[in-house]
Amino acid sequence: MNRSAATCSTCIILAAPLVAFFCEPSPLHATVTPPRTEVRAVTDTIHGETFVDPYRWLESLEAEDPEVATWTTLQNDYTAAVLHNLPCRASLVEELSALMNVPSIGTPVQAGEHLFFAERAAGADQSVLKVRPDGGGKADDRVLLDPNTLDDGGLVSLDWWRPTLDGSQVAFGISRAGDENSVLHVLRTADGTWTETEIPGKVSFGGWTPDASAFVYSKLTDLDNAYSRVVRWHDVGTHPRHDTTLLTQSEPQRVPYGSLSRDGRWIMLGLTDGWSQNDLWAVHVADWQSTGTLQPEVIAEGIDAKFSPEAIIGDVMVMSTTHDAPNGKLYRVDLTHPSSDHWKLLADQEGTAVLQGASYARGTLIIQYEQDAVSRIDRRDMSGRRIGSMKLPGLGSARISTNPDSTHAFLSYTSYNEPRTIYHCDVATGKLGGIWARPDVPVDPDTVVVRRLWAKSKDGTRVPMFVVHRKDLDPSTPHPTLLYGYGGFNISLTPRFIGTNFPFYDQGGIYVVANLRGGGEYGEAWHRAGMLESKQNVFDDLYASAEELIAQGLTDSNQLVVMGGSNGGLLTGVAVTQRPELWTAAISAVPLLDMLRYQDFLMAKFWVPEYGSSEDSDQFSWLRAYSPYHNVQANTAYPAVMFTAGENDSRVHPLHARKMAALMQSKTASDQADEPILLHVERDGGHGQGKPMRLRVEEAADRWAFVFWQTGICN
Repeated sequence: MNRSAATCSTCIILAAPLVAFFCEPSPLHATVTPPRTEVRAVTDTIHGETFVDPYRWLESLEAEDPEVATWTTLQNDYTAAVLHNLPCRASLVEELSALMNVPSIGTPVQAGEHLFFAERAAGADQSVLKVRPDGGGKADDRVLLDPNTLDDGGLVSLDWWRPTLDGSQVAFGISRAGDENSVLHVLRTADGTWTETEIPGKVSFGGWTPDASAFVYSKLTDLDNAYSRVVRWHDVGTHPRHDTTLLTQSEPQRVPYGSLSRDGRWIMLGLTDGWSQNDLWAVHVADWQSTGTLQPEVIAEGIDAKFSPEAIIGDVMVMSTTHDAPNGKLYRVDLTHPSSDHWKLLADQEGTAVLQGASYARGTLIIQYEQDAVSRIDRRDMSGRRIGSMKLPGLGSARISTNPDSTHAFLSYTSYNEPRTIYHCDVATGKLGGIWARPDVPVDPDTVVVRRLWAKSKDGTRVPMFVVHRKDLDPSTPHPTLLYGYGGFNISLTPRFIGTNFPFYDQGGIYVVANLRGGGEYGEAWHRAGMLESKQNVFDDLYASAEELIAQGLTDSNQLVVMGGSNGGLLTGVAVTQRPELWTAAISAVPLLDMLRYQDFLMAKFWVPEYGSSEDSDQFSWLRAYSPYHNVQANTAYPAVMFTAGENDSRVHPLHARKMAALMQSKTASDQADEPILLHVERDGGHGQGKPMRLRVEEAADRWAFVFWQTGICN
């Protein structure tokens, strides 16, 4: 752990349950001590083992308990006193403001004669929805919806949007302060006027009918019950209370969803069961509306695999599946005869390439793959015959937005040394055209190099890493290094441009992304090797990655920081408790940390198929083995840790970060002047989405000041 940070003794925080006192900061940073947290022990016995939870009272939200609000204020003030006194923070705020206050633009979607896209102007808190005539230029852009005007604090965000087929209307969802509880509205493209349609309930959109007379959506019937989702049909002009319910959630882990085909002929209904399997049915809209009876046709039911409709053309569905294919296959399904014995194979598994999705563009199938965590895009005809590949700018992450009626498409591409750029492209030839949009960034991406390293995990599995640093880095000495990981829910960590990393690169820092098991980088087998009883593999992969970086001489444990968020926050919490000697510091953002009680809060029962639940005796045993909150040991020299949480988080309850911070502050044997345990709870934030720019800048400045301090860059 880092012992080089300069300390002083000119300031002390005196904390009682209700008061805190700060004196003037020193020229460097104040020596402060964490607030005192009252112990109110609660004893539980789970499958014969007794646990004493000293901080159960911190499980309340601030609105529920003024004492929790007061305690959180003291913790936030303590964190600010530690970080805001660091000599590098002010300059980081200035530099990060310049890096983050650059324009950004999303991939356009064509509807009728319009192009719709989201764009955030330099300095704006939130992205706005814009429209441009197809073939027009930037001067023809028009703002349809500006969330920045809906709230003085910039806390209202645009969550999603979907135009009608002709582009005359747009359905959109907005939420406030990061709570992700999207409220559906509809506006008219001609003048941006909102219609009378308003549907609350954490809404997801499922598609318009071709004539814009109706749409499919899903919502929660009770915002206080995360497991009350329904899929419904809405006829425009009627009150939502009269909407027809197509599918209802009956179990916490079985989440319903629905989508409507572009031509309005078919509704696809599904029930997910975790991130590895789902049921899928098809409803012929004309038959349902003529008979009044909903009779879904079974596509797949009760099979331990995923089945995803990628495109529907008339009565033909292009479907991806992991059934007998952990890396994914693509089938052609006749929806009038949907049984599996009629399916026709369009694209078989291809080695280690992982099928990520497909779309249709005027007779051509565009199939997206990941190969060693970088993008590859292939083209086939509707019989499955290979036509060729799309030409990509390099090894990075690419996504394509197609129009079923045109061979013209838009391709978005980014890498660690390439800002996200949107290109015109032709799916008929596979060639890129000119640049449609590219941000001007105040750094030179060409100064950065990206390379691959491989580590060998405890069981011999090879684990890949992206290693990013300046081209002129001296490899003969160890450097400050930030190791980022996730490892869960079949999510792949692919290359992307992160402008806020450049201050770190400029100081000789190395940024590393480890593609751990549990993610989707190598398909469903890779995912399942890091979930449930195999979750320890994810942590072992992380340690192997860290040890390989040290063995290569790139860093050492005095300069190595581990970071992750959400499931990655769990990862870093485990890393700190299992291998504290490996890191100088850790950042655990919006984390899960009490794995014996996590399933009892918010929407966490959704994640039982991924983690298991302590309610089951077998699953309890593996959760108990790694649950960070239950593996903090007294008199252990822990590295410095910064926990973050959002008071409005609708996914991960802030109790995890609160309880863990209090426990580690009371248990660590490290000198907290040098290796503090910090907590920041964002009162106007959630899981990370929808934050206004000022909060994002402050968050990034805190994070990098902490990293600079703990790795010796900033003393």
